[in-house]
Amino acid sequence: MTQAEIKLCSLLLQEHFGEIVEKIGVHLIRTGSQPLRVIAHDTGTSLDQVKKALCVLIQHNLVSYQVHKRGVVEYEAQCSRVLRMLRYPRYIYTTKTLYSDTGELIVEELLLNGKLTMSAVVKKVADRLTETMEDGKTMDYAEVSNTFVRLADTHFVQRCPSVPTTENSDPGPPPPAPTLVINEKDMYLVPKLSLIGKGKRRRSSDEDAAGEPKAKRPKHTTDKKESIPDDGIYWQANLDRFHQLFRDQAIVSAVANRMDQTSSEIVRTMLRMSEITTSSSAPFTQPLSSNEIFRSLPVGYNISKQVLDQYLTLLADDPLEFVGKSGDSGGGMYVINLHKALASLATATLESVVQERFGSRCARIFRLVLQKKHLEQKQVEDFAMIPAKEAKDMLYKMLSENFMSLQEIPKTPDHAPSRTFYLYTVNILSAARMLLHRCYKSIANLIERRQFETKENKRLLEKSQRVEAIIASMQATGAEEAQLQEIEEMITAPERQQLETLKRNVNKLDASEIQVDETIFLLESYIECTMKRQ
Repeated sequence: MTQAEIKLCSLLLQEHFGEIVEKIGVHLIRTGSQPLRVIAHDTGTSLDQVKKALCVLIQHNLVSYQVHKRGVVEYEAQCSRVLRMLRYPRYIYTTKTLYSDTGELIVEELLLNGKLTMSAVVKKVADRLTETMEDGKTMDYAEVSNTFVRLADTHFVQRCPSVPTTENSDPGPPPPAPTLVINEKDMYLVPKLSLIGKGKRRRSSDEDAAGEPKAKRPKHTTDKKESIPDDGIYWQANLDRFHQLFRDQAIVSAVANRMDQTSSEIVRTMLRMSEITTSSSAPFTQPLSSNEIFRSLPVGYNISKQVLDQYLTLLADDPLEFVGKSGDSGGGMYVINLHKALASLATATLESVVQERFGSRCARIFRLVLQKKHLEQKQVEDFAMIPAKEAKDMLYKMLSENFMSLQEIPKTPDHAPSRTFYLYTVNILSAARMLLHRCYKSIANLIERRQFETKENKRLLEKSQRVEAIIASMQATGAEEAQLQEIEEMITAPERQQLETLKRNVNKLDASEIQVDETIFLLESYIECTMKRQ
């Protein structure tokens, strides 16, 4: 765990859950697994507060626990899961594009609450959607339930492990902590619920007096009866499935940039066919025949079988080797080399960073060393056609920034400089780790800057919110235009300009966070798949 990662985890925990949870979470990240009383003693926090903080962290899968042989329960922070909170907006937006507003709110509720039953999610989402609709319109529970089933079928949501149901035959004392288990077959099995009802709007006290809730009270009682078969079956967002989709999107985008839209559509079809059959850590997708790919192409995509075969041959012959040929049956069997694709994407990311930081000449040297594997300084000067002094400066600059490494090959055992070859090389794995560390530092700086901007303008933001609330309430009561104008003038022109500047700055910082996180995702995926191969 680097200091940059710990600092970023601290900022994320504080932003989402507050100071006490942040203190307990960071303490566990720094020290590793610890029992409850040791955590309370080391952090100087009361036992009750530590319990509540651990409950929050366990609910959101940020802390795991295990029982040791001596019966002591130890808690351990899941640092990688804490860092995933950066990607919450991207998970939610992805679901919105795939499953519209209903899917977006389902995933948002699961991310905000950590774990929820299906019936609770359906009711919350139906209520939220009903509030945004016009008067007289409501969202049916069945419609939300159908979207939830589709999310489970495509593995975007999954069941949480639960306590196994056993007969009370064991007379001994209960274990200090329950053991949670789940059968893989049941992970995406949706319970059969007959959720009947519609979303409800929040009503004011005046409307309560009018007697509307009386008609709704029986519905609450029936809801409780209906939610019994759902009791104890909790659901969570399946982040690995989202990561698989992000990886596929990055591969499709890379193919589109390198070749054309048709090639990317063929690769997208192959990935879509392999979504459920291929595990997220597999180096290759399942082999697919040319005939299967042709039948699975999107309807209306007018490309003949002959043209498809030409495109597949072209993709298989490409030096990047995103697509490989694994056999000749069924018109040719093709796979997508996922690990090779991630390595190419990580390398392209490193190249673009070198170009942005050091210029196009450095990028030329970097690509040259990548291609030739090992080069002496004189060879770099000759191949790159750059003067000796400039080439030396550029090489040393990249060496000092850890984008390159120097390998010594001595001719004699004494390692005398005059009898030693000095070869420049690029270790992509170590360079990716270094860049990932810098990305963590960048995101931490962006979050701190956003918090500073908000804190500096806190008084102005509160004033703006108060004015907006007054205007909204006056509009609801049918106030005149002149009265509304008078309230709006409470915020002066300089203050309005200051608010616009703040909004623009915060939007820029948010967009930068998302862009840096995209780089983090590519580098993390590459490092993870490389470590599994070794």
